[in-house]
Amino acid sequence: MILLLFVPLTFFAQLEEARRITQRLCSPEFHGRGYVNQGDSIAAEFIAAEFQNLGLDPIKGNYFQSFTHNVNTFPGKMEVKTGDRLLQPGIDFLIDPSSPGGNKILNPILVNYELIKNEPQFIWTIKHVLKDKTHDAFVFDFSSAPKDSVKDFIKFSRDFITVSKMPVFLVTEDKFTWSVSDEVLLAPYILLKPGTWNEGESITLDINQQFKVNYTSRNVISMIKGKGCSKKTIVFTAHYDHLGRMGSDTYFPGGNDNASGTAMLLVMAKYFKEHPPKFNVLFIAFAGEEAGLLGSKYFTENPQYNLKKIDFLINLDIMGSGEEGITIVNATLFEKEFALLQEINKEKDYLTQIKSRGPAANSDHYWFTQMGVPAFFIYTMGPNKNYHDVFDTYVNLSFAEVMDITDLLVHFAEKLTSK
Repeated sequence: MILLLFVPLTFFAQLEEARRITQRLCSPEFHGRGYVNQGDSIAAEFIAAEFQNLGLDPIKGNYFQSFTHNVNTFPGKMEVKTGDRLLQPGIDFLIDPSSPGGNKILNPILVNYELIKNEPQFIWTIKHVLKDKTHDAFVFDFSSAPKDSVKDFIKFSRDFITVSKMPVFLVTEDKFTWSVSDEVLLAPYILLKPGTWNEGESITLDINQQFKVNYTSRNVISMIKGKGCSKKTIVFTAHYDHLGRMGSDTYFPGGNDNASGTAMLLVMAKYFKEHPPKFNVLFIAFAGEEAGLLGSKYFTENPQYNLKKIDFLINLDIMGSGEEGITIVNATLFEKEFALLQEINKEKDYLTQIKSRGPAANSDHYWFTQMGVPAFFIYTMGPNKNYHDVFDTYVNLSFAEVMDITDLLVHFAEKLTSK
């Protein structure tokens, strides 16, 4: 109890703030912050209200920057039955994000590695199916294939839809990871876990799918102007969107990716509002990251702030742990800044390690780097490995290094702008 007296009260305040925001963004009312029920728009309004409550200024009188894009969605029924068994979405099966919907009972044929190895027999089988309509779907199972060939076979199974124009099911032991698509395949493509289908069984689909054209998403932007007439600007970014709903009953909470990064963005905003910096600080919560870095691309092509005036950008994505330290994407591009970060961490003993990684187009920092803006993408490392699945929930996050990462980034921004 005595030791607790020496723990700064700000630690608990920042930790609770990060937890509060993450839990809210992961709640069902946000629909996975995707494109069913305008979950991303609900999240955008929430973030703008947080900025306003903190007293942060909007850019050009408006917190929002709108843009449009196409997106494939699954707003209603999401049922797959094998025989009489109703499968669980996201656990027993995963629909490809580009898949169309449909309501049909299918009589699939099994295509395994042994059949594909016998090329003449495989070709004859496919021709027979396509000609005589003895089956109306394919189940590909490559569990017996050499490991170094499986990826090629998986690609083949998806591409096979273009040839057959029939539904394709892939039996896979791989971890289910979902995404977002702006296109629609010619027929349904669905992943199945081993043991969910037996050869000879029918497969029943009842899937509601809707392709949205020119869907409106919004970046959320705010700013704290530095004391005096500082010309230095540091930018903090995080994407708030996630994968949304796979049917009306199943959604992807996106706790680590990236409710946690959005929460850290708002924690940083709160800190700098309460401790006014000498430099300008811009905060951007991006939409459309999961759909292909769309929000950040749109911002860099239609900047609400002069990109040449940005001294450094720090992109926060997957910030819910930290027990094993953090990784810095672009560390090899900006070696001096990475060395400064390492120096601060060593002096203050914040994190177990800061790992270097080269350039990658894997988050919203990418388009800024392409435009000549120096940037880091920072993500935490820890025991939580849930990613793009239904298990990436608020309760699975530790928030182990919220305070240390906050302090590290504050000191980093201060030293960068003092030169």
